[in-house]
Amino acid sequence: MSSLKTLSVFSFLLFVALHGPFAHAATFDITNRCPYTVWAAAVPSGGGRQLNSGETWTINSAPGTTQARIWARTNCQFDGAGRGSCQTGDCNGLLACQGYGSPPNTLAEYAIGQFANQDFIDISNIDGFNVPMEFSSASAGCSRVIKCTADIVGQCPNELKVPGGCNGPCPMLKTEEHCCNSGQCGPTTLSKYFKDRCPDAYSYPKDDPTSLFTCPTGTNYKVIFCP
Repeated sequence: MSSLKTLSVFSFLLFVALHGPFAHAATFDITNRCPYTVWAAAVPSGGGRQLNSGETWTINSAPGTTQARIWARTNCQFDGAGRGSCQTGDCNGLLACQGYGSPPNTLAEYAIGQFANQDFIDISNIDGFNVPMEFSSASAGCSRVIKCTADIVGQCPNELKVPGGCNGPCPMLKTEEHCCNSGQCGPTTLSKYFKDRCPDAYSYPKDDPTSLFTCPTGTNYKVIFCP
């Protein structure tokens, strides 16, 4: 290959890398507006950190990131090495999470740079609810706002009540009816408890039509605890 042609190919690849639809990392501003401290968690990007009331933590997620979650942990205690425990949302006793948190935890879920240059975003109550949440676009190109702010903990059904939160039917009861491991399931009385109060949030695993939303790749986002 001639040096001129090599340069042309390199220039093209560099242009695609810098300007192509999959080159846009997404920025997430995570803000705690609760009147109490939470310990924010973000996997696979970010890990975790303490957020006092009014504080914001900014993370970035690379294009192609999938199965990503952001959530709040409550009533945590960590030592100087970042080891301890949380009443809700605990991730194996680590301040900087390396895996998903323990239910109950209200989840912001996302995948960046997916089919047709779209990001997929949602709020999920499948793992229960611990802290009110807003998950929304911070860019002009998308006006999506998802919220789950009802008094789910205060009104929680007795069979789902746990310290600090309201657990999801699947992690609490562990039945096929609620967990949908076979891929065939529908709403239940307990999942409807969440759906009635947060209609834009996932309430059971097959709740996609009313719970999964998109923004163009290149959008930045904000997650607010206690909006």
